[in-house]
Amino acid sequence: MSLAIAARLARRELRSGLGGFRIFLLCLTLGVGAIAAVGSVRSAIEGGLAREGRALLGGDAELRLTYRFADEAERAWLTEHAAAWSEVVDFRSMATAPSGERSLTQVKAIDDNWPLVGAPVFEPPMDVATLLAGRDGLPGAALDPLLIDRLGLAVGDTVRLGTQDFALMAAVVREPDTVGTTFGFGPRSLVGIEALRQSGLVGAGSMFDTSYRLLLPEGATLAQTRRSLIDTFHDAGIRWRDSTRAEPGIERFVDRIGAFLVLVGLAGLAVGGIGVSAAVRAYLDAKTGVIATLKTLGAEGRVIFATYFLQIGALTLLGVALGVALGAGALLVAVPLAQDSLPVPIANGIYPRPLAEAALYGLLTALVFTLWPLARVERVRAAALYRGQGGEARARPRALLMLALALSVAALIGVAVWFSGTWQLALGTALGIAGSLGLLALVAVALRALARRAARSRALRGRTALRLALGAVGNPREGAVAVVLSLGLGLTVLATVGQIDANLRGAISTEMPDRAPSFFFLDLQPDQVEPFRMALSSFEGVSDIETAPQLRGVIAQINGRPAREYGNHWVLRGDRGLTYAADQGRLRLTEGEWWPEDYAGPPLISFGAEEGAELGLKLGDTITVNVLGRDITGTIANFRELDFRTGGIGFVMTFNPGAFTGAPHTVIATARAPEGSEGAILRALGRDFPNVTAIPIREAAERLGEALGALAAATSLAALATLATGFVVLIGAAAAGERARVFEAAVLKTLGATRGRILASFALRSALMGGAAGLVAIGAGGFSAWAVLTQVMEIPFRFDPVSALLIVLGGILAVLLAGLLFALRPLAARPAGVLRAQE
Repeated sequence: MSLAIAARLARRELRSGLGGFRIFLLCLTLGVGAIAAVGSVRSAIEGGLAREGRALLGGDAELRLTYRFADEAERAWLTEHAAAWSEVVDFRSMATAPSGERSLTQVKAIDDNWPLVGAPVFEPPMDVATLLAGRDGLPGAALDPLLIDRLGLAVGDTVRLGTQDFALMAAVVREPDTVGTTFGFGPRSLVGIEALRQSGLVGAGSMFDTSYRLLLPEGATLAQTRRSLIDTFHDAGIRWRDSTRAEPGIERFVDRIGAFLVLVGLAGLAVGGIGVSAAVRAYLDAKTGVIATLKTLGAEGRVIFATYFLQIGALTLLGVALGVALGAGALLVAVPLAQDSLPVPIANGIYPRPLAEAALYGLLTALVFTLWPLARVERVRAAALYRGQGGEARARPRALLMLALALSVAALIGVAVWFSGTWQLALGTALGIAGSLGLLALVAVALRALARRAARSRALRGRTALRLALGAVGNPREGAVAVVLSLGLGLTVLATVGQIDANLRGAISTEMPDRAPSFFFLDLQPDQVEPFRMALSSFEGVSDIETAPQLRGVIAQINGRPAREYGNHWVLRGDRGLTYAADQGRLRLTEGEWWPEDYAGPPLISFGAEEGAELGLKLGDTITVNVLGRDITGTIANFRELDFRTGGIGFVMTFNPGAFTGAPHTVIATARAPEGSEGAILRALGRDFPNVTAIPIREAAERLGEALGALAAATSLAALATLATGFVVLIGAAAAGERARVFEAAVLKTLGATRGRILASFALRSALMGGAAGLVAIGAGGFSAWAVLTQVMEIPFRFDPVSALLIVLGGILAVLLAGLLFALRPLAARPAGVLRAQE
């Protein structure tokens, strides 16, 4: 019966309109909309990858080999089990123009059957057969427009790869399997496999990957074909990939960045929750007379609680629905506009799951932030309300509602952990948000107390505007707590992103080039090492020349068990670089001993200490590595320190030399050179060592910086969405305090204050609150960035003062704008009319 009465009262209250709830709805809509949009984009990318799996992979399935071509038995198997198959070779090399200009390129060599699915686009238009046929007795090639421009070429010119000249037939506009190709540091070169064999670039031990894409015959299934492959070539080091998961690497990246952006969105929703809570408190304060009347007429506290709970529940459903519609609509509108420029396919549409997740986040957030002010209503006495004490007289909620609040918080954190898929990140984010809110609340209370005390200080006599500003900040009705909480949390997210971005860019642009070598040289043949070293040494300023033999292999087993049983660690994914060494050299061991220089026993392994600890390895464990189709099992003899941040030569696994006796391999080299000498070195080495690939570290760092810039832009947009929600909360707080400012301005005008002095008072109080929020954000954001960089990425943290200054200035400006938006009416109000209304 009481619920029916509460529902009727709630319905009548809602007839009066949405007055007081516009900020409530806007905060919920923005928060839910941001999470719905991020989740929908992630689902759309996953849908696009699933839909375009065959095209991205270049067939129904792919067999990938490292550093070798398929042998006769493997080719016979392909012919037997595929309706059609195509061979593709992918590797890095140097492209040389007739002028002698050289540039790093990612070479893709194809056969006559490529592509099995889809069609490439060339400029000028032509088919693959015409491209490969070439002209004037030279095989054909197509280059990326960036590479053509970099080498100063035009269609019809000649370009050299290794020792083979190619006729430049066209520019590569689009490849159907672009996403599926190996990531490279250079732009694309497309040539034929048969012509590539004459270049000297894919000999024994050269670094290249060979992929065999196949279309299944009618009636064959992927599972049956994969089982046949494993049964026939279980120890040949063949990696399988099929169209159901054409790009697992991209899927992992999308999942992780999507989870991170959702958690950033949760921070925005928490900011919105502060606005929701403030709107509910303001609304209930405005309903003081109504609540007192209901109490006087005999309404129980539970009936009053249910009345306003139903009202706010109905408005919450409206706000969540608007947010879900906003998130879904943003995807439907934005994807068609950006589809052509996106690097991955997107299946545009409505995805119920991310929308349902966003709705659940919104409902739980609204419950968490409205339950406390609602719960206190039922414990208020009518006499206190009539005396005008309102919110100040409300008692602590009953235990049952406190328990419900605690369970709601736990449910919100649990849902975030469950949906994100990375419980450490989700839990850390939740604790970080809670800690930031707690710190910001303490700072806000301290700021209010200090401002109230400073306003009475004799040192400020004669500084009327500043004293008025401090007095206002110290007034509980000014809303300093809501302002510092909402703006501070938004700025904290932005400060964290800014400090991480600044540190990563700094590590790439300054620290890496300072510590790393200038060049990485690949595909050196063993008999070229000494001539190459002498050629490099002849250049003035070249130093720190280091060389190491290199092979690549796939970790197949650990202690006799399949490696996949040890998890999805990066060391176990794909093929790894391997080397061998007779002496310890400058390597620092953390455990175990190095083998004697003349050791001739079973294979021994020196393993990276950190990577070994993460995999749970210990001395004496065995690792089986498949190298060129041959299984080699070694025993871990020692663990050593390994630091990839130097950009130099580093291998997770180093074997004794006897482990690879007779195995074809190449040598890699590094060297430091004076800045500005790179071009001359590349041209000279290109003439004498055309098979050697040189990777300028500075150019690679720039490409990595571009990728990080795009990622930072995405996270910054999410952080700005959080900040936008905080700005909405600021507007709500300013709007709620407008009536008090009107009365304050009227009193001050009566006492002789000018409009300029009153405006200065308003501006100073805004600057104080914004500055306080910005300073806390710098501390909290800096700590969060330090934790992410040092504990997760293992990168030294350096505080970036530019980013910090921008955060403080941004906080002051945001509060100033929000406050000044609602300063016009108080400044324009006539004292007589305002004061009469207070009688």
